[in-house]
Amino acid sequence: MKIAFTTKGEGWDAVIDPRFGRTEYLVILDEESGILEAIDNSGVSEHAHGAGPMTAQLIIEKNVQILITGNGPGGNAERVISAAGIKTFTGAGEMTVKQAYEAYKENKLKT
Repeated sequence: MKIAFTTKGEGWDAVIDPRFGRTEYLVILDEESGILEAIDNSGVSEHAHGAGPMTAQLIIEKNVQILITGNGPGGNAERVISAAGIKTFTGAGEMTVKQAYEAYKENKLKT
C-alpha cells in the first residue's frame, strides 16, 4: 500500500504540513518496499486557484491509497480524492512523518 503525507520537508523526520493543496512536499511511503519518495509540491503556489485538485491529481498518479495530513483537503480536492478511492486521515499536524505513520497504525488519527 502507498501512503502520502503532506509535509514541510523530506524524509521520516519531516514535519507534517497541516495544509493539503499548498503543502510544500508530499512524502510517499511504499509499505511493501519501505521506500520513501519525496515530491516537491511548491510549484502549485504559482497558481491562484486549483492547488487542491492539482495536488490530489498528483497523489492519484502515484497510486496512493491513504492520505495523512493535518487539516485535510478542501471541498474540491476532497471530492477528487474520494472519487479515486483514497482514504484521508487527519489530525497529524506538527507530527513528523514517522510519528504520523505510527499514529495511523495505532488508529489514533481521524477519518
